[in-house]
Amino acid sequence: MNTNLTREQAFALLKEYNKEPFHILHALTVEGVMRWYARELGYGEEEAYWGIAGLLHDIDFEQYPEEHCQRAPELLEKAGASPELIHSVCSHGYGICSQVKPEHEMEKVMFAADELTGLIGAAVRMRPSKSVMDLEVSSLKKKFKDKRFAAGCSRDVIRQGAEELGWSLEELMEKTILAMRSCEESVNQAMEAEQG
Repeated sequence: MNTNLTREQAFALLKEYNKEPFHILHALTVEGVMRWYARELGYGEEEAYWGIAGLLHDIDFEQYPEEHCQRAPELLEKAGASPELIHSVCSHGYGICSQVKPEHEMEKVMFAADELTGLIGAAVRMRPSKSVMDLEVSSLKKKFKDKRFAAGCSRDVIRQGAEELGWSLEELMEKTILAMRSCEESVNQAMEAEQG
C-alpha cells in the first residue's frame, strides 16, 4: 500500500486546506490512532500508510463542509496521492457523504474509529484531567448513551463500524481509548509546536 506522499508532504497538504486548530488536532489524533491500530492488528509494515490516511481523511472538510469526501479526490490527486490513498480517504465517509465502501481492514478501522475519536475527545474535555489516560470504557459508554452529549458524533456510524469489523462496541471503545492514550502526548506536543 503506497500513498505517494511522505508524512511531511501529507502534513503540509493538510495545513494547506485546514487552518482551524480543532481540525488539525482531530487529524493528528486520527493519524496516531490509525498508526496504533496498524501495529496492534499486525499491519506494522503498513503503519505509515494507515497514519497518512488518518492524517488526511478530512482534508476537504474545513473548506468544503457541504462537499465533504466529494472534493477530497481532486485535492489529493493534485498533490500526487495514490489512487489507493484517495479510496481510503473517501471510504471513511461511506453512506454519509461518500459512496466509496470501506474494503481493506484499514478502511473499516478508520470508518469506525474516526467518529469514536470525536466522542472520546469530547468526553476527555469534560474530565478534570483533560486526559484520555484516566478515561474508562464504562464512563465512555454512559456518554455514548446520552444522545445530547457530543450530538454531532453519530452513534449509528460507530455501531456500524464495530459491526463491520466483527467487534463488540465495548471492544471498539476499549481499543480506541488505548490508541488515543498511545498518541496523546505526541499530539499535544505537535499542537503546541503549531501554535508556538
